[in-house]
Amino acid sequence: MLDHIADAMKEPDVVRLDRNVHVLRFEMMKLHSALEAVRRLLADGVVKPGDTLMDSSSGTYGHSLALACHKYGMKCRIVCSTKLDDTMRRQFEMLGARVDQVEIPAGPLVDKMDQRARLDRVAEILDTEDDVHWMQQYHDDVHYLGYRACADLLLKEFGGAPLTLVGGVGTGASTGGLTSYLREMGADVTLVGVQPFESVTFGSEPVEDPVASISGIGSPIVMRNVRYELYDRVHWIGYESAVAATTALLRRHAVYAGMSSGCNYLAATWEAAHAPERPCVFIAADTGHRYAENVYGRPQGDESIESLTPRRIDALDQLAFPWSVMDWKRRDFQPLGAVRPRTDRHKKYVASVPGAAPAPSRSKEVLL
Repeated sequence: MLDHIADAMKEPDVVRLDRNVHVLRFEMMKLHSALEAVRRLLADGVVKPGDTLMDSSSGTYGHSLALACHKYGMKCRIVCSTKLDDTMRRQFEMLGARVDQVEIPAGPLVDKMDQRARLDRVAEILDTEDDVHWMQQYHDDVHYLGYRACADLLLKEFGGAPLTLVGGVGTGASTGGLTSYLREMGADVTLVGVQPFESVTFGSEPVEDPVASISGIGSPIVMRNVRYELYDRVHWIGYESAVAATTALLRRHAVYAGMSSGCNYLAATWEAAHAPERPCVFIAADTGHRYAENVYGRPQGDESIESLTPRRIDALDQLAFPWSVMDWKRRDFQPLGAVRPRTDRHKKYVASVPGAAPAPSRSKEVLL
């Protein structure tokens, strides 16, 4: 018997959708990151019961951190995006979290300004308040640790057979954690990362999406938890293609999931067709409730995703909207504006995470 609802909500299922296409479906994937991170920080004395744990979040990580703090008796503070809806805000507050929601004017640079404003607020809190621990979901590799259990599940389901894993890159922790642990266990894993256009991660910021940016899988800021050398291939997918794939995922397979899941599904169909001998597993990180109006509420038919074809490219300067794919070949990458962290305050975690680099401090430098 479980002793907290978060332990039930974090558990994924593996479901076969097509001959060699499978989904690793979560109710809330980032609970794996948050629960294990908080447990480890407490166990190692980095934080103590009753301390305040804080991070910047547009929704799912904030919800996960609030649940983890509820389970472990910690105070929680979420610096929120302008995109946070009232329903999610009420959940945060009823779970005991203090909410700081930044306000910025609408405009073409709203996503970049939103990230900047949130990180400025985080820096202000760290400068002026004591007993606040910044969780650094973007930078601290303690967030990799929770995905060992998911890697064990995939190894059990597929028996160590060669596998293609497709997932939105985001902070890097989910795809990075799963792949690091699977490869450490000897599994042959091809890792495929999925990105929106305009993200500095994997260098697509010069290519504009004329409709909107896809939240959660890319970023206008550098995220140091992304280990570029883990990825074999990268797909960049535009908003309208993502909407078509997300709704197709529900109509065809009854999977009600968010836009990152739709992007991953679209990339997985292409990957599975090009390697029919390999199981292809894509990540569905959360449910579709946040997208009830802007994706599922749109009056449209079932657009055929078979008509969508990526442009195969060999270099980032060839990136083209609405869908590009490139063999990444496990190489490193330095995004524009990246600053190497100065310290390794959580060096004790490095041995627990295969291939980990030193984690940064809570200094302002990592906010840049």
